[in-house]
Amino acid sequence: MNNLEILANALEYMEQHLEEDIRAEDIAGICYCSKSTLEKLFRFVNHISVRDYLIRRRMTKAARLLVECPEVSILEVALKFGYSSHEAFTRAFRQIWNCSPSKFRANNRALELFPRLNTPLESGDVYMKSKMKFDISELYDIFQSRKNCYFVCCDIRNLIVINNIAFKAGDLAILETMQRMADAAGEDDILFRIGGDEFALLTAKEDEEYAKGIARDILAHNGECIDYEGRKIPLENYCTVLRLGEKTMRYSELFTSLQTALTEAKW
Repeated sequence: MNNLEILANALEYMEQHLEEDIRAEDIAGICYCSKSTLEKLFRFVNHISVRDYLIRRRMTKAARLLVECPEVSILEVALKFGYSSHEAFTRAFRQIWNCSPSKFRANNRALELFPRLNTPLESGDVYMKSKMKFDISELYDIFQSRKNCYFVCCDIRNLIVINNIAFKAGDLAILETMQRMADAAGEDDILFRIGGDEFALLTAKEDEEYAKGIARDILAHNGECIDYEGRKIPLENYCTVLRLGEKTMRYSELFTSLQTALTEAKW
């Protein structure tokens, strides 16, 4: 089994067993490799440990369940994702979302903070290592049904500098960016993450001014600070608006178009 197959099988296995008590040893076993091989490969390509990836995926799924199923208690959500108590689940949830499950549910907004990772591309035996990319293919049908609607795309300015302070500070910057986008969005607009520090909001409107208004609302918060352990860190975003139009676009082309628009917005 080559490295690409190991990563693909690991991601698939984790996705199918998020509600079970699985560990890196279990995942390595189904990939026919050692735990150390899996951990080194996973971290090298995805810049995150297997354990941290599992926690982020579980908490992303749990967050969506909290909002979409208000009749399900927080303890039931905790048990569903392998936590034996409300307290243990709350600690894990707060680590990712920086708030309690009850507060998150009260805000009534599910954010796709950590979608499933894409299997990386491979050229010969060398990985085409680039920015972290997420699998947003499950939204493709919605993209096609809203061909003439506008996207609002955002990126974090100088996230590397913030991460150099602490990775937790970087996580807070990501959360704050998504929250600024969510606050500016309409009820039927869809917010998702497409890269390590890249985000897109698909509006439900064919009105360019509506999309530009969202972008202005987001940019109006540039310079406002996040609070990391008492330290105030200014946060600024790039923002751009685009429409892909009537052309039927393959998923890979759509993804590239969104990231290209963000790159161009920086210049």
